[in-house]
Amino acid sequence: MKSKQPSHRGEVLVIGAGELGGAVVAALSQRDDAPPVTVLLRPANTPRHAQLRNEIMARGAGIAEADVATATVAELATVLAQFHTVVSCIGFAAGSGTQRKITEAALAAGVPRYFPWQFGADYDAIGRGSPQDLFDEQLDVRDMLRAQSATEWVIVSTGMFVSFLFEPDFGVVDLTTNTVNALGSWDTEVTVTTAEDIGVLTAEIIQAQPPIANQVVYVAGDTITYRELADIVERTRGAQVIRNEWTVAHLLDELERNPGDSLRKYRAVFALGRGVAWPKAATFNAIRGISTTTAEEWASKYLSARE
Repeated sequence: MKSKQPSHRGEVLVIGAGELGGAVVAALSQRDDAPPVTVLLRPANTPRHAQLRNEIMARGAGIAEADVATATVAELATVLAQFHTVVSCIGFAAGSGTQRKITEAALAAGVPRYFPWQFGADYDAIGRGSPQDLFDEQLDVRDMLRAQSATEWVIVSTGMFVSFLFEPDFGVVDLTTNTVNALGSWDTEVTVTTAEDIGVLTAEIIQAQPPIANQVVYVAGDTITYRELADIVERTRGAQVIRNEWTVAHLLDELERNPGDSLRKYRAVFALGRGVAWPKAATFNAIRGISTTTAEEWASKYLSARE
């Protein structure tokens, strides 16, 4: 494990350069008031990795290297200790235990400010023992952060990535059959935000004055019911959609018969409707007058391209 372009204590480190990490780096690089940014990448020599490095450096960001999956907590802490603010953009795909590991490393490093990967639901409201067992680890991270005072932390609750709501594998919107399947009921709400907006809002939160610390910040691109979602799909496509209501009981039964299916876990927890939606009017972006992309705006732009 080695660090590229040695960093300074005032910098921001973004862990990961996927959809969200790229959005955070892009948003920070466009701000005149942002500190220098470094991106932590897994060491690799593939053409795609070389292209990614070039894209990051073209934005004026530095690059550090470490494999979060194989590095020890102590090794990660050595890298993180070089930075003032660490923003983790490595999500659940990294595997069980990763969120605790990165958080442990950040605390061991004495990082002054830490944004964990919590870009999603309100895990406090959902609580432990939900249908999605990965969420319990998110509560472990919150417990770790709240049990100490040396590192300031900020959690950004974003709801679901809006693109995931329309993802065919998720099963809510099926464009091939022009069907919308409501999770729980037609009146169940879901908060959604685009990755680009999350990047912009995270950058705004990082630079907010007075500094935001030791709290959960709620943002939202939109908060809609599944009935409103079906209406959006109808308006966007100009045709009536088939509407199916997948009740909580039905989805829990589906999960019981397929207990290892991660998508069924997500469907069940979102169907319960607890901790997955909040009023947009009360969010950080609404209070500050920051415009965000609504579900209908996203659908109007992207649905036709996904047919």
